[in-house]
Amino acid sequence: MKQGGMGRSHAPRLHAPAPLCSFMLWEYIANGLVVGTLYVIVALGLSIIFGMIGVINFAHGAFYALGAYFAILVKNTLGLGFTGALVISPILVAILGMTIEALFLRRLYSGDPLLGLLFTFGLAMVIEQLIRIVWGPSGYPFDIPKALFGAVPIGPFIYSKYRLFTLVCTAILILGLWGFLEKTIYGTIIRAGTRDPEMVRMLGIHLKPIFTAVFGLGIALAALAGVLSAPLAGVQPAMGSEVGTAAFVVVTIGGLGSFWGAILAGLLVGEIVTLSIRFWPQGAQASMYILMAFILLIRPHGLLGERWEKFE
Repeated sequence: MKQGGMGRSHAPRLHAPAPLCSFMLWEYIANGLVVGTLYVIVALGLSIIFGMIGVINFAHGAFYALGAYFAILVKNTLGLGFTGALVISPILVAILGMTIEALFLRRLYSGDPLLGLLFTFGLAMVIEQLIRIVWGPSGYPFDIPKALFGAVPIGPFIYSKYRLFTLVCTAILILGLWGFLEKTIYGTIIRAGTRDPEMVRMLGIHLKPIFTAVFGLGIALAALAGVLSAPLAGVQPAMGSEVGTAAFVVVTIGGLGSFWGAILAGLLVGEIVTLSIRFWPQGAQASMYILMAFILLIRPHGLLGERWEKFE
């Protein structure tokens, strides 16, 4: 099975074969899971930031791209390999994101919410141009790690080891993130802060460092998705644009601030886009927006969304 990327430049590149067999359909479904898991990781970061801070982070896709470029730096320049890139790149991008939040974005929280939106939109443009200046306008290949090269038989078809690794990584990440939010004191504070920040302040908890940490966590998730997608799609300056848009679609479908909603919607969007490539190639990119419109018509707050007084 061929390795591919997401969408035009960063979703798994799937080329529809002429004959349609049941095992080929299952192969497309399996590929859709990989696309969906990358959407899930990015959307979870976006959802956490919006849920806690109330900021619509238009720069999320840019941090996704930055994660892939930092992975090149860690893997090739520092010589730490793919494992080092997978761990260190999201941390470096998260530190950069927390610095930006503390120095600039924090000043906008008490103002019009539109200011935060405009700031992150401008930030996305700045990051993309800085990437072009530092790394150049051309893309970079990103080799699959040797240990994950090749394929394994799964039922009637052969499946890429790296794609399987991506699925396993995402499952572990989701379980770990859920455990952190549900079972730790810091996760409890974050969840309480998303619902009633004033109550948390009355309890004597200082929210500014928590906001910074949450912003860093969301950015780290976007960067991690960028690292995981790099061997599938390569690395190029505009790789975050479409993924960023898809993340907003996923969060909207799942419900703003909903953890499980982002997961359900991410997998659903991944499958819809991938199967559309097989059955309706010319409308593959539009399929996610059609799905979003349909969901919002029947459930205006998304699949698992709720009415939150904080945002209404």
